[in-house]
Amino acid sequence: MGASQQMRIGLVLHPSRDDTAVMETLLSWVGSSGGHVLVRAADAERCPPGVEAVDDMVFAEQVEALISLGGDGTMLGALRLMAHRPVPVLGVNLGHLGFLVEIHPDELGTALERLGTEDFSVEEHSALLVNGAGEELVAFNDVALVRIPGQGVVQATLSVGGQRMGRFRCDGLVVSTPIGSTAYAYAAGGPVVSPNLDALIIAPLAPMAGIGRPMVVSASEPVRLDLLPESGRLAIEVDGLKVCEIGAGDALDVTLSPAAGQVVRLDSDRYQRRNQVKLSLLDLPFLPEELRELAPGPPAS
Repeated sequence: MGASQQMRIGLVLHPSRDDTAVMETLLSWVGSSGGHVLVRAADAERCPPGVEAVDDMVFAEQVEALISLGGDGTMLGALRLMAHRPVPVLGVNLGHLGFLVEIHPDELGTALERLGTEDFSVEEHSALLVNGAGEELVAFNDVALVRIPGQGVVQATLSVGGQRMGRFRCDGLVVSTPIGSTAYAYAAGGPVVSPNLDALIIAPLAPMAGIGRPMVVSASEPVRLDLLPESGRLAIEVDGLKVCEIGAGDALDVTLSPAAGQVVRLDSDRYQRRNQVKLSLLDLPFLPEELRELAPGPPAS
């Protein structure tokens, strides 16, 4: 990333939250220090003058950093946009407690100065690359195969590193990154996995036969799911969003791409506190006094 006067910053917006004041702060900083703010054409109508609207391909090719305005869901979308050319992504929290977002709106001015001088650290995130049924998908938390009501259940075989491991008959299947192990996979009974571990987590939802417990496999071993002829029609969800459907005879190939995302961190202590809060929300054994110390307060003035 170059100096601030050369920086091309991409802006990723939450679909509904009011981000007017934050955009004004960003444009004011750009006006005084140089650079350009780019937004995807689909969001152009929501942006004030001074923001350049471009198509998705130009956006992905030209931005040197992203500002995500919203919550963790918006951050995941921003990371997916740049998974094939990772750039630093700074999350501005416009919602409630988040774990990927880094700052509150009133901290943006200082954060932009640090972004322009490269005074920050980058937290790298792995992603799932998913191929199947004519789709190429990217997920930073998880990809899930979920039954569609009235259309049968998941019936699939699992291969890891080219070796057949068994079969599933269940309501759904979740394949997760280590970061995603505290999301959908955890709700399915999967383990909490260190984000520093290169691994994939595979967890069945409401298993009825076959493999009934979650599995952790090496990231170096590609995962393949082949839907059996008796499988129902299924929805594919990426980071909680339905993207398409597949059915009997289709297959999914899943691999882990390391360092596919770069999350900007300005305060390592704050990030560690948020991580501990996250673990406490998963019913892990923190003492009451520890939780009081970790409870997030308002940003410092």
